[in-house]
Amino acid sequence: MGYREDGKWWVSPANYEEEVRNTFNFPEKLEILDTTLRDGEQQAGIIFTREDKVAIAKKLAAVGVHRIEAGTPAASQEDADAIKAIVDEGLDSRIFCFCRNMVKDMELAKSLGADGVVAEIIGSEHLLKYGKRWTLQQAVDACVEATQAAHELGLYVTFFPADGSRADMNFLMDMVQAVAEGGHIDSFALVDTFGTFSPEGAAFTVRKFRERFDFPIEAHFHSDFDLGVATTVAAMRAGAQVAHVTVNGIGERAGSAPLGAVALSLEALYGQNTGIKLEMLKELSDLVAEKSNFPVWPIKAVDGNRLFGWETGLPSSLWMNSKDTNPLIMLPYHYSLTGHQEPELFLGKKSGKDNLKYWLDKAGVEISEEEQKDLLQMVKNRSIELKRDLKMDDFRSIISEYIKG
Repeated sequence: MGYREDGKWWVSPANYEEEVRNTFNFPEKLEILDTTLRDGEQQAGIIFTREDKVAIAKKLAAVGVHRIEAGTPAASQEDADAIKAIVDEGLDSRIFCFCRNMVKDMELAKSLGADGVVAEIIGSEHLLKYGKRWTLQQAVDACVEATQAAHELGLYVTFFPADGSRADMNFLMDMVQAVAEGGHIDSFALVDTFGTFSPEGAAFTVRKFRERFDFPIEAHFHSDFDLGVATTVAAMRAGAQVAHVTVNGIGERAGSAPLGAVALSLEALYGQNTGIKLEMLKELSDLVAEKSNFPVWPIKAVDGNRLFGWETGLPSSLWMNSKDTNPLIMLPYHYSLTGHQEPELFLGKKSGKDNLKYWLDKAGVEISEEEQKDLLQMVKNRSIELKRDLKMDDFRSIISEYIKG
């Protein structure tokens, strides 16, 4: 891959300079764990039915997601039933359950046919002491027993110490060491529960854990500072192997690292193969938006419905002049790469002659260039009056007024 891939993307050549790429330490294979059905549903106001979860899981698998965290079976019978239904679909993705570090949770996950568990415990000394009101030894003892039981049941164990990003590093490392020695850890999730990592802090922590431990590191980062994508990519660049994401970035508070932006950034900006079918991202986004009853912000990176289009006159003209030569002259990545439609021109206060001609063609109306100047001013005035760009009904009304006038 390179900075300019015909029909795909055209990003900065600086990204691919050898001096830059020599700082990368990506693992040989990257994996995506999607937790839309668990962490995403924890967003206040979102409820997925069993049917919703099966539909989303099937689409996630079709998109190429390697692991699906299908829910918390101990939370409710409906969650357990949904996980079982997803397992029964026989998807290519591996199915994980989110579990407390309790033997009965591991047994429940196994009974549902899951491939693995994400085994949660409080991972910071302050939250363990003041929130959970446990000692470190109590936490370690519970994790040793539960992770060993999960391993003996044949489950893959991802150890998930929540709020690990804010823990004293020695405290967290000693906890991980104790659980690995007494129990079992297949992979370790570095968990930024409250989205407090900077990209540099995330990369530093991954490097330190890789120096001490041999098992894979997974990045589970939230977006409270709107850096979920940046911190996740930084962790992968430092050697983390698995990115935890949600579709549309849904999740508690400011949400989680969004699948679309993480995958596309890794592919286009860093030249890493994620295995994700990028062209299916938009339909996946639309499905989750529908099932969650939470619409996507129109200009949200990768997933938004109004990403590809212009209202302002100059870029609109630049697009019309270059789109048939090479759309990437005016785009960072091709709209079809992520399943979007061809860019359109909007009409409003900032518009120019090419926007107006585009809309006249759509409306099937022909008027002289001299008349177009007056009509464009009417368009601008109406847009200012409405405080938005125009819809076709607005435009037809303006044309009618102009003709009558």
